[in-house]
Amino acid sequence: MKKWYSYVAVALLTVPLLFNWQAHEVLKLKTFDAFVQIPEPSGWFVTLDITEDDVAAAGGWPYPRQDLARIQLDLLEAGALGVGWVVAFPQADRFGGDKAFADALLQGPSVIATFEGGSSYAPTTGTVILGDGIPIQAIEAQGVIGNVPVLAESAYQGLAVARTDVDNLVRRLPLLLQTPDGWTPSFGIQVMKMIGGADTYIIKGQQGQIEELTVPNYAQIPVDSIGRRWVSWVDTPRTTLDEMDVQDKFVFVGVSAKGVMPQIATPVGLLYPHEIQAALAESMTVDVPAIPGNALLYELLILLTVLTLTIVIIRTLGLVGTLVGTVGLVSLTAVGGWYLVVSNILIDVTYSILSAILIAVQEFYLRFNEQFKLRQLIKKQFEHYLDPKQVARLQDNPDLLQLGGEKRTCTFLFTDVRGFTNLSEKLSPEEVTEIMNKALTVQVECIQAHGGMVDKFIGDACMAIFNAPLEIDEHEKRAVACAQDMRTAMRMLQKELPEPIAIGIGVNTGEAVIGNMGSNNRFDYSAIGDAVNTAARLESATKEAGVDILIGETTAKKMPFDLTLLAPIKVKGKAKPLKVYTV
Repeated sequence: MKKWYSYVAVALLTVPLLFNWQAHEVLKLKTFDAFVQIPEPSGWFVTLDITEDDVAAAGGWPYPRQDLARIQLDLLEAGALGVGWVVAFPQADRFGGDKAFADALLQGPSVIATFEGGSSYAPTTGTVILGDGIPIQAIEAQGVIGNVPVLAESAYQGLAVARTDVDNLVRRLPLLLQTPDGWTPSFGIQVMKMIGGADTYIIKGQQGQIEELTVPNYAQIPVDSIGRRWVSWVDTPRTTLDEMDVQDKFVFVGVSAKGVMPQIATPVGLLYPHEIQAALAESMTVDVPAIPGNALLYELLILLTVLTLTIVIIRTLGLVGTLVGTVGLVSLTAVGGWYLVVSNILIDVTYSILSAILIAVQEFYLRFNEQFKLRQLIKKQFEHYLDPKQVARLQDNPDLLQLGGEKRTCTFLFTDVRGFTNLSEKLSPEEVTEIMNKALTVQVECIQAHGGMVDKFIGDACMAIFNAPLEIDEHEKRAVACAQDMRTAMRMLQKELPEPIAIGIGVNTGEAVIGNMGSNNRFDYSAIGDAVNTAARLESATKEAGVDILIGETTAKKMPFDLTLLAPIKVKGKAKPLKVYTV
């Protein structure tokens, strides 16, 4: 497996966070939408719709200001704490009712809206700035559509702005905005000023960022560094012109008649501006979600931690362990992220989860592919020399075939078929090849039947190993029994041949280095050591000893029955004659 793949993937997955990748931002916001808890209504606010029927009964929009004055007075008489008109009145009333409406606004706490557009700006009075002298950066108003002077002088004015996020949904509303002339308070701030009976609001800044926003006589209102407040989409109670259920409530008045006010897309659906402002007011009475100023740092740390743990899991566990460990890590991360969000701390873990899954899938595939190739290589290497069950065990545990090998006590069997020279003189090459293949086939069948492994063929000779690559019980006994069966099978085969052939078999037990000899991609499983060489020498000595089978002393000691002791023989590489046996 190319381990560097994982680290490259980690580096690439970090980039979207650092550079605020739009797709990631959308994913983050959608996650927050799904998990942010919506509180119950405070009971302090209510919305009132001027409906399609209301507008039709009044002869269309703009609504006669004389009628708006009546609505204002009726609301105050019904016990409303104040009225917020989320409607702008940039032009004089066609029926001459501006003075009546202005007088009605003066009868109780009132706020009227301004909206973005045009080239003028609302008055910037009432702002107190505290800080270190570094200019504070916030959202800039793109011009303001104001109200006719008589109305502007009779009520608070607040800028109703609904800026969208990257997915074109409104989630965060600015509580104040910058203009070329200074600061312009939002509709929501003006509502809170009015409730608190304050004429000012206080902005505390540090290093060019907003730290605190305070409305005297009300409360400090947490905002982000550019003055935005996350909206919890409380379903504010509604009332109608007929019901007027507004006792001890602040009323947000808006128009729901078609074609008057646009609907704005939010995570909870399309809402009218007065519904959004009511939700904002509700949000300023409770703890609302907030993205910490160092959220990016936290998200990077979570991402790198999760990816590091994922790689550790993958490197140390098997395929099943990797699957279980990754699922567990992802689940733990998801629960932690969910807990943060429901605690109103908006730190995104979704990207970390998806990145971990991506890394795990990549690594899982690479490891699976690597193991698949290794299994195929093992099959190719051993399927003709081992019993299929033994091959399957090796495929399930490739570690048994680690490059370099290990020291292990095994029994080694060498064979050599004699008599092919005479056959070659009398038969065609094709016939000789067929006979040799038959001879080697019966030998292989005997070796596999007794749990041995055919290591290699050298012409008409064969080498077998017992107790490798898989450990087997009584490998010495198995090897000797294999030699006996092999001798019997070769004698049976001789009956089919025109000329007699003979076989010599050498068996010896001892310690040798067993394992893959070669490279990672091309290996030959074999054994090297003195015990191997001795077994080969014993096979060569069978002709001089006049027997078919020669067995070394170490092997003979493990036999449950007595073997025939022969005269010691001298072999190449040994200073002393070897004690040998036959059966």
